Amino acid sequence: MLTSKQRAQLRAMAATADTIVQIGKGGITENVVTQVKDALKARELIKGRVLENAMLTAREACDALAQMCLAEPVQVIGTKFILYKENHEMDKAKRIRLVK
Repeated sequence: MLTSKQRAQLRAMAATADTIVQIGKGGITENVVTQVKDALKARELIKGRVLENAMLTAREACDALAQMCLAEPVQVIGTKFILYKENHEMDKAKRIRLVK
């Protein structure tokens, strides 16, 4: 579980990050889940977007992906969401160091 300081740190880091995942009218498919898992494994922090023609809200998509990928939802604003998952296998120099 993330603390409010850790969420603030992750939100600041994600502010300049590119949106990697887009969810369209097809919803959350196996390909989307695989893409999110791979991106979380490589980066630990990702930003996603729900397109207007999707049948899901950003909150629903964020919560569903967080549950499927065992990640932490960081923030949902409008159509964008941020997910975080710590990767213990990643090189220590590249890992995100959260504040205590």
